[in-house]
Parts: sequence; C-alpha cells; structure tokens
Amino acid sequence: MNAMSVRTQSSEQPAEAAHRAGFACFVGRPNAGKSTLTNALVGQKVAITANQPQTTRHTVRGIVHRPDAQLILVDTPGLHKPRTLLGERLNDVVRTTWAEVDVIGFCLPANEKIGPGDRFIAKELAGIRKSPKVAIVTKTDLVDSKTLAEQLIAIDQLGKELGIEWAQIVPVSATANKQVDLLADLLIPMLPEGPALYPEGDLTDEPEQVMIAELIREAALEGVRDELPHSIAVVVEEMLPREDRPADKPLLDIHANVYIERPSQKGIIIGPKGKRLKEVGIKSRKHIEALLGTPVFLDLHVKVAKDWQRDPKQLRRLGF
Repeated sequence: MNAMSVRTQSSEQPAEAAHRAGFACFVGRPNAGKSTLTNALVGQKVAITANQPQTTRHTVRGIVHRPDAQLILVDTPGLHKPRTLLGERLNDVVRTTWAEVDVIGFCLPANEKIGPGDRFIAKELAGIRKSPKVAIVTKTDLVDSKTLAEQLIAIDQLGKELGIEWAQIVPVSATANKQVDLLADLLIPMLPEGPALYPEGDLTDEPEQVMIAELIREAALEGVRDELPHSIAVVVEEMLPREDRPADKPLLDIHANVYIERPSQKGIIIGPKGKRLKEVGIKSRKHIEALLGTPVFLDLHVKVAKDWQRDPKQLRRLGF
C-alpha cells in the first residue's frame, strides 16, 4: 500500500483521544538515511550524521513531542556482516533493540536498488513477529517519480517474498522535509496508549558526554573518511564549569581524547602544523555550544589505543 494516499486524523481527532507513547526504531543498512530522518522528525540535531557508513555507535534516542503523543526514536547502528568484535557487539545491540520497540521503520534509499545488505536485514526482520514494520523509502528527493514507483513495487515484493506484512510503505525526504510529518502521523497510532515517558523539553535521553563525543567524532571524520573510516573513537574525559567566572558569563571546560588505532594515523588527524585538529575543535565546539546553550572551551588530544576495535578491554574502556 502506498502511504501517500493514507492520512491519519491528526488534526481532527476528538479531544478525548487517548494519549500514546512508545518507541520506534529505524533500521537499514549503513547510510540508509536513518540518522538524518531522526533529526528531521525531532527538528534538532541529535543523532550523528555523516556521509560515512557506521557512524552511529550508541543508541541515540530522539523524542518527538505531540499534544496527543510522544514518539521516542531509537537509532541503532546499521546491521551488517561483522568483521570484528566491535561489529558483533553492534549487531547484538541491534537485535536486542528490535525486539523491544513498538514499531520498526525499515529505511531503504530510493536511489539504490534493493541489494544483498537490504535482504540480509529484511530476513532478520521477518523473524521478529511482535513489532509492526513500516517500510520507509528515504532520499526521495534524489529520484524521479518512475524510479520511486519502481522502488515501492520492489519493496512490496520483498515483503511478500519473505513473509513480512508492511504496516505501511512511506516515501520520505528528510533533507527536503517531504512527508516527514506524515510518517510521524502513521507511526503514532501503532504506539501503546499511555502517558508521556519524558519531560516536554527533552529531545534525547543520551548522556550529554556521549552526545558531545559523537559531535567531536563527526567533525574529526570530516575530510579523512577514506583514510580512517572506523578508526576513530572519542571519549569526553571531563566537563567542568570554569571557576571564577561571573554568573552571566559562564564557560564550560571540556577535555576530550580522540583515539586512533595506529601511530601512523596521528598525523592524518592532527594535520600539518596542527591545522586539522584545530578545525575539528572549531567545528565541533559550535555544535556543542548549540547543544548545551553555553560557551565552551574545548581541549582535544589525540591518543593511540592500539587495535581498539578488536580488543575487549579497550572496547569496554571506550564505552562499547
């Protein structure tokens, strides 16, 4: 069914309609547009988005507040065939999350034909009986209507083939903000009735330090993705308000370490005469200040944690 023709009664709902609250998660192979969609729905940057697959490491929740509902978005890492211990742990996180949410949105980009990665995920989805599944065709701004129609038919077929009954098939463009609200309208009726689970102002329950680390990591990945796609981890060591500051001019000192796997990668991150690291600091500081609403002094250090992706002790220390 093409959800473009489906409208739920969001505006003309009777006043006594029950409040709904629950969890949805977006799944899809890496780079299918999950994080961008989360940000578009929440209306603020909460999940890390980068043009490099595998950048979401933590379960970042974005929260959509409506008068009649609260939709909590759980953004899982992309499910993929694991090559390292980190990969296996990420896949376990994904499966656990799927089993616990009220609705699953399967993101498939409109501009790429359904491939083995999509089938791999769809087969896993077919095994999850409880949660309703919505197929979300992302990046529709990148294709013409004929290509989009072909993709909708292909997704319908994929469901039939694997025994998945799509609750909806919804085309959206997060970057052009097309049908994003409609998607929320369609997901909300699938949530259980109940009171709001988070206070009105909350956009995410991710600890601030983790979000700050993700913003630094995103800035550090820019420009070096081809050379170091997965080798960067960031840990915020401490956040302290600067002492002796007047109340109307606070300053937050943030000390963070950027970890790489090999000494040879250090030069790539730092850049000639420290230029790259300085740019990373300037860029991430802007985003951190916007997130926290306070001026920040950011102190960044690059350290080597040898082969951290394969070492259980290092993984634990770096928060995985």
